[in-house]
Amino acid sequence: MEWSLLAAAAAIWGSSFLWIEYGLESFRPPVVTTARIALGALALAMVPVARRTRIDRSDWPRVVVLALTWMAIPLMLFPVAQRWIDSSLAGMLNGAVPLTTAFVGVVALRALPGRVQLFGLAVGFSGVVCITWPSIQDADATALGVGLCAIAVTLYGIGANVAVPLQQRYGALPVLLRALLVALALVTPIGVAALPGSEWGGGSAAAMLPLGLLGTGWAYVAFVTLSGRAGATRGAVAIYFTPVVAIVLGVVVRDEHVAAVSLVGAGLVILGAWLTSRGEASRIPDTRITEAEPAVVPG
Repeated sequence: MEWSLLAAAAAIWGSSFLWIEYGLESFRPPVVTTARIALGALALAMVPVARRTRIDRSDWPRVVVLALTWMAIPLMLFPVAQRWIDSSLAGMLNGAVPLTTAFVGVVALRALPGRVQLFGLAVGFSGVVCITWPSIQDADATALGVGLCAIAVTLYGIGANVAVPLQQRYGALPVLLRALLVALALVTPIGVAALPGSEWGGGSAAAMLPLGLLGTGWAYVAFVTLSGRAGATRGAVAIYFTPVVAIVLGVVVRDEHVAAVSLVGAGLVILGAWLTSRGEASRIPDTRITEAEPAVVPG
């Protein structure tokens, strides 16, 4: 059961960048983002635990910040970036989320990182350099796409730290559902404005279903269930496999070329994320996206 949940979460999140590519064949980026968030909110709304918990009014400003940093802005930036970069490159860069999360946590807590964590950050960010180096040398547009992904990954790191106290108080799924609903309210006007510049394509529309329902909705249920059964540390393994899935799908399905140095960089990012997480657990309070409550079952 645990391995199937791990595989499901990794496969769903790793394939998100592929579905974005298909969506962009007909839709403008804001339409992709709006559809993704709307379907993700719909998927989580089907989970009773996500609906029932009430969030105090005093915590709603933090939910709005979470909606911006974890949902609305980064989920808008990735489709824009993928107009210039391949899905495999976007997936590899997304693998740096545990690194930015740990870095933001260290800065926010004003705590010196331990040796293991510091080494992990150095290894991971050197991997990011290896991943992006061939693409940055190709063209200015590619460099822009990489830069947008870097901003998105940094925002994910901020959002993950904002989410921690909310998740500890209310649980992950109720917080995610509220954040998605706020994000939907924020991006819908932009998505509607982008409709005239989009075309209707059956393949692109179909790609929104797994991207939204699975990648922005039910994958979180699988991840929370996995973390509840196996613990947060083992549950985080799903995140480390996400860039691997993105690389395989990009190469096999889209015939994308991945430079050897980028593959080495992806390995360094995964290693750095693992080392950073281990060092983080032993030195400072855990700031990763975790959930310690009992398993959540969709209903």
